[in-house]
Amino acid sequence: MQKVHRIALGLLAAAAIATASDVVQLKKDTFDDFVKANDLVLAEFFAPWCGHCKALAPEYEEAATTLKEKNIKLAKIDCTEETELCQQHGVEGYPTLKVFRGLDNVGPYKGQRKAGAITSYMIKQSLPAVSDVTKDTLEEFKKADKVVIVAYVDAADKASSEAFSAVAEKLRDDYPFGVSTDAALAEAEGVKAPAVVVYKDFDEGKSVFTERFEAEAIQKFAKTAATPLIGEIGPETYSDYMSAGLPLAYIFAETAEERKEISEKLKPIAEAQRGVVNFGTIDAKAYGAHAGNLNLKTDKFPAFAIQETAKNQKFPFDQEKEITLEAIKTFVDDFVAGKVEPSIKSEPIPEKQEGPVTVVVAKSYNDIVLDDTKDVLIEFYAPWCGHCKSLAPKYDELASLYAKSEFKDKVVIAKVDATANDVPDEIQGFPTIKLYPAGAKNEPVTYSGSRTVDDLIKFVAENGKYKASVSEEAEEPSAAPAASEEASSAEPAAETKEAAKEADHDEL
Repeated sequence: MQKVHRIALGLLAAAAIATASDVVQLKKDTFDDFVKANDLVLAEFFAPWCGHCKALAPEYEEAATTLKEKNIKLAKIDCTEETELCQQHGVEGYPTLKVFRGLDNVGPYKGQRKAGAITSYMIKQSLPAVSDVTKDTLEEFKKADKVVIVAYVDAADKASSEAFSAVAEKLRDDYPFGVSTDAALAEAEGVKAPAVVVYKDFDEGKSVFTERFEAEAIQKFAKTAATPLIGEIGPETYSDYMSAGLPLAYIFAETAEERKEISEKLKPIAEAQRGVVNFGTIDAKAYGAHAGNLNLKTDKFPAFAIQETAKNQKFPFDQEKEITLEAIKTFVDDFVAGKVEPSIKSEPIPEKQEGPVTVVVAKSYNDIVLDDTKDVLIEFYAPWCGHCKSLAPKYDELASLYAKSEFKDKVVIAKVDATANDVPDEIQGFPTIKLYPAGAKNEPVTYSGSRTVDDLIKFVAENGKYKASVSEEAEEPSAAPAASEEASSAEPAAETKEAAKEADHDEL
């Protein structure tokens, strides 16, 4: 009997070890205190049903265990239980990972979702934003990454040091920053303090900033100098281009030789527009489907297009014309001058609204969604999206309730097929639901709660101008998943509809 008892205890101990986790699960009432108590926290906002979250889980656990000895904490929040907390932190898709240095200093995690990458990224985050560089360490520091940024300042010049440090703190996720107060070292590098040098392993090798030392000017210079003159657009670089804040010119070609040939041909244009328009080549064999997102034909290459990333506007170059230096120069110059009209993909405006949900297309978007007299809740969906199909009957019910209420002329429940219509919103996954309140159309609120009629009503009532609340006519079924499942990598939206159908993901 004693032996059986020992075996049972052993099994219990083994089970306890097997289920032990170095990832701390947080709730609304523990989140703030945990973040305040730890200098550096990586938090994963997830949903149990999310496939990408399940794939991340073992990698996240391994990283948490490795980072434990360095006192870097990894946490997770179940957004199906903590909807208010997730909404508070702007969670729109799963998994969402954010780096916290206190509650007021929050940034997105920009690394890959593998244990080694998470560990490396977070250790880098734990280091100072600016490293001291000397004549003995400079060459080694230059090799730290593809791009490193060094300021050469006088030891007594606090203003310049503070301006540079402010930029380093903002861009620490992107580049290693160093500073030197050695005048002889600055002279050896061909500059005189104060100056900033961007060292890079591409293009001209380095760029020098010697203008007025102001944080905004240094940041603009750093981002421009750190971007290749004509880079490669792919999974590793796409999100950087999208967040650069500049229009992006795409050069589509099917072979590396052709991409190189066209790049050389268009290099003078890229040089003339540096800091105004970013240029990049894209493999048309691997990502040719992305041409369709820019309103280009997906079977005719080489091709050229410009995307105004901030407004999600597309400017395709006529594919019947040859890509020459003269033709592209004229096209780009006209684009910069505002002389090129954006291409807008749109379904026809419905002659009649058939169901309770108002159907929006690109050509009617401004008239309906941006009608400043109405609160407009709009769903961005894809016809092949499984979660969108599950939501449809509830969304119809929601629209019917408002149509029969006293708010029928103040609240619009709408939807738009985001695969068939160009919309100004940046959509990361399907379905995405946003509320555009009357009188505040420039401040839309993204929905991240459970997909139930009751929760959607509460969302409209809490965030709309008219505080419009209606009553359900029947008991609501069990809650559906919240928000949308985020794409596994930030790459051009080249996934085919067929692949998405098979996976039944909410991805672009």
